[in-house]
Amino acid sequence: MTFAPTSSRLPDFPWDKLAPFKQKAAAHPDGIVDLSIGSPVDSVPDLVKKALAEAADAPAYPTTIGTSTARQAAVDWLARRLDVPGVDPQTGILPVIGTKELIMLLPTLLGIGAGDTVLIPDLAYPTYEAGAALARATSIPVADPTQYDGPVRVAYLNSPRNPSGEITSAEDLRAAVEWARANDVLLVSDECYAEFGWDATPVSVLHPDVCGGSFDNLLAVHSLSKRSNLAGYRAGFVAGDEAVVAELLAVRKHAGLMVPSPIQAAMAAAFADDLHVDEQRERYIRRRTVLRDALTAAGWTITLSQGGLYLWAEHPSYDAYGSVAALADRGILVAPGAFYGTAGERHVRVALTGTDERVDAAVKRLHE
Repeated sequence: MTFAPTSSRLPDFPWDKLAPFKQKAAAHPDGIVDLSIGSPVDSVPDLVKKALAEAADAPAYPTTIGTSTARQAAVDWLARRLDVPGVDPQTGILPVIGTKELIMLLPTLLGIGAGDTVLIPDLAYPTYEAGAALARATSIPVADPTQYDGPVRVAYLNSPRNPSGEITSAEDLRAAVEWARANDVLLVSDECYAEFGWDATPVSVLHPDVCGGSFDNLLAVHSLSKRSNLAGYRAGFVAGDEAVVAELLAVRKHAGLMVPSPIQAAMAAAFADDLHVDEQRERYIRRRTVLRDALTAAGWTITLSQGGLYLWAEHPSYDAYGSVAALADRGILVAPGAFYGTAGERHVRVALTGTDERVDAAVKRLHE
């Protein structure tokens, strides 16, 4: 069969390049400490597992719009934790099957395609670029979207940012909102680390001080993968401009993009509870502190890293891959900053998502 493979339009999958470094790190006598991927390692909260089990008898199809319970829990969480009031649970929010799926498909779902421009951060999670490529649109990395001169359909923000942990100020968010509305751009803010601010407090693009109480031209994307250790559940939501949410709903219904009913029950339980998130924050604060101190003592400099689940580190003797190799010699695997754009070519991203035992092993090796 002859066809033009879609994969040929997509960027290289960067993690394949880590294979030799992973093999080297795994040869350490005490085993590998894998801090390369931000995949949660701590347990799913008991209240979430209980909600999932109680909803397990779910023979009927779920709806794309989701249950009113899940939507209301997410709306209540936005108001309670991020000071975002006014999201209509009927028309302003939509559950998604993990936010990577939403970001990857968003340009395609909204009819963006060849000849259209999508702006992505100059240090960025690779899925922004891949989603534009899937839709045949052109992605352009920028440090500040408001400085771009030319027609734009979609611009992405990410705060706290993956990989650098940078937190965008409310002032800069306001400027981006004003620019988006003046130029009729859809501004999509990926806020999946919103509850993990360390040196500054993350602000949602939907906060009234940022958006003026109107959600026009704005979407905020939120995930339970990080805040509730639910990466394996694939659960999140998108909220904001009701016309855009309605279009996403209309197209997603045809595609059968539905969050399973038991997962929606788990979502509702997770968004209704803050205690497990506060406990998880304490775990990450400890890991962040000991890893930061050990890396600094071993010659790395930590920059940005104001929030999120990563330390953004550089060493005067190495570029990104040199740092990866030096740490792999100690049995520690990290991600090269070059994965995330040319602005990261001298950095590595060190994830906080290792168990306490593995993080302590990394600290010991760095001190040695």
